[in-house]
Amino acid sequence: MTAINVASKLALVSEHWSPKIVASFNGHDVMVVKLKGEFVWHSHPDTDDFFYVVKGNLTLRLRDRDVLLGPGDLYIVPKGVEHCPVAAEEVHLLLIEPAGTPNTGDPATAAVKTRI
Repeated sequence: MTAINVASKLALVSEHWSPKIVASFNGHDVMVVKLKGEFVWHSHPDTDDFFYVVKGNLTLRLRDRDVLLGPGDLYIVPKGVEHCPVAAEEVHLLLIEPAGTPNTGDPATAAVKTRI
């Protein structure tokens, strides 16, 4: 294993809402992703959802409030809580989740995750 430079990995990503696996540990995927616009409302019934903002500003809409995140901010959406990520401008994120977790909460509509 060598050191992973998150910024270098993000530079390889051109599309939005398409998580890329950069490492794995203890059955979890560590991913980078670029977001722009609004995602779908969804929840994850069996796992929390980890967001770490590398660059930009992200709004996590929850049913009862909005959570505003900037560079260096981390937020964990508890399992079962509906949320909708929104990025007015491009946002770069680091995500950690159990391997195989669908990003929409539904395997039928989830983005295919590839390793870079």
